[in-house]
Amino acid sequence: MSHSSQMSKMDTRFTLHFIAEKEGQLLREALTEWRISKRALTAIKFDGGLLTVNDVERNVRHPLRVGDRVEVKFPPEEKSEGLAVEHGELSIIYEDEAILVLNKPAHQSTIPSREHPTHSIANLVCGHFQQQGLASTAHIVTRLDRDTSGLLCIAKHAHIHHLTGLAQRSGEISRQYEAIVHGHVAQDIHSIIAPIGRKETSIIEREVREDGQFAHTDVTILRHFYFQNEPMTHIQLKLHTGRTHQIRVHMAYVGHPLVGDELYGGSREHINRQALHCVSLKMNHPLTGESLQFTNSLNEDMQRLLNSSLV
Repeated sequence: MSHSSQMSKMDTRFTLHFIAEKEGQLLREALTEWRISKRALTAIKFDGGLLTVNDVERNVRHPLRVGDRVEVKFPPEEKSEGLAVEHGELSIIYEDEAILVLNKPAHQSTIPSREHPTHSIANLVCGHFQQQGLASTAHIVTRLDRDTSGLLCIAKHAHIHHLTGLAQRSGEISRQYEAIVHGHVAQDIHSIIAPIGRKETSIIEREVREDGQFAHTDVTILRHFYFQNEPMTHIQLKLHTGRTHQIRVHMAYVGHPLVGDELYGGSREHINRQALHCVSLKMNHPLTGESLQFTNSLNEDMQRLLNSSLV
């Protein structure tokens, strides 16, 4: 017996437990109800996972009895080729066995790119997982542009990523941002609904275009102010869709580019990045269903613009 407990200490595979509630239901059907994806079942079968019922290995055709204890062990995850494991500072707001919520600094990529292959959040998260002995890779749930700061959510396993993906598609993950834009935004701008697509002359730039994807941003004006005689507006934004550069493109489209956002017509005179920060993230916990809300305050560089205007 002591041998098997030794073994389980070594086993770092992500494991979930369920209790069967329907007499005679096939394991496969129960797993579908518990939102285990087909892809995950294939991986469990072929890549070193395990399904047990009352501690006995079973296949998906096994009929369950009410009260049966089902254990799902997912295979260890492989990191993608380009993702180097690095160790460094992460500003952790919340962490449990399923998710990790971070405060991302400006000027740091969420995932590695050709221009910035190292020091991304994903690289550091892989290092963090390695220190925890987790056989997992970084699954980004809510991505932020390199120069956008604020709350960022990461799933600690592919199955959790699958669950948060379902939640995102049904609008159950909600994010609020604050931004500082050029000019005084008219009080009657409350929602911007305009499709966004790739600009033909650029790989990076996006624009509002008829053949783009549906995009919806809500805008709340927090305060009009002047910074060194220049009119600016502090706004709060809620995303209903998650298009690339959505807030930046939408605000430029209505004539109020983000301060510091050179790509979309903003000026870098007062801040060396787009003045955009994810201040709040609301979601239900993917495993427990518990309602979670995280908030955090603006970075110093944005705060400085707002504070100096109060003088």
